[in-house]
Amino acid sequence: MVMEPVLEIFAADDFALWPIGEHESYGYLVLNGELTPAEVGTAVMRIAACNDFEPEEEHGPCPTDPLGSFLHGLLTMADLFAAGGFRVTDNASGTVFVDPGCCNGLETWRDWLEVLDGTGYSSFGHDPSSVAERVGDGVRLTFDAHGTDGSPVIELPTDQVRRLVAGAEQDVRDFLGLVGTWAERQLPAHAAAVTAALARALDVASTP
Repeated sequence: MVMEPVLEIFAADDFALWPIGEHESYGYLVLNGELTPAEVGTAVMRIAACNDFEPEEEHGPCPTDPLGSFLHGLLTMADLFAAGGFRVTDNASGTVFVDPGCCNGLETWRDWLEVLDGTGYSSFGHDPSSVAERVGDGVRLTFDAHGTDGSPVIELPTDQVRRLVAGAEQDVRDFLGLVGTWAERQLPAHAAAVTAALARALDVASTP
């Protein structure tokens, strides 16, 4: 059983602000401490693009240079979004519980802690409508709670889910460690701000 933090990505052949890897649209990039610099660049590009909106007036005017303009939303908005989530794969059966949904992102990964230590229930957007819920001493992961033909289900002991979530959180922190080094090389004028913004977007403390 594997739980991984994944970022939904898209092809960006015309992106030229920094080096990125080659990826097909609507795939997922697993975030961890083993990514290449190009893959880190892809992840940073994608999260910045998720927040490439015109911020409210109090955030100041948008810079006119291409790099400053692209990073403006990421660096100035309080509520950030990172398309993705925690993906659970049962390697024995091939069942995949895809946390990433339409209305949720990696910034809501702590909803898993709500399942373990709070209300015992959390949904992760729709298309599919993935749900995790406490059932007795375990956790049931339903791939599509609104499916009409029966949905694949994964049932796990609570302690195992806790370990899986802790491991996925560590993967996110390890990824942020790479971002700090990458940003110092690729975006020296914005390195600290970009690293701090990505830590907020992924809802973890900044890595020193």
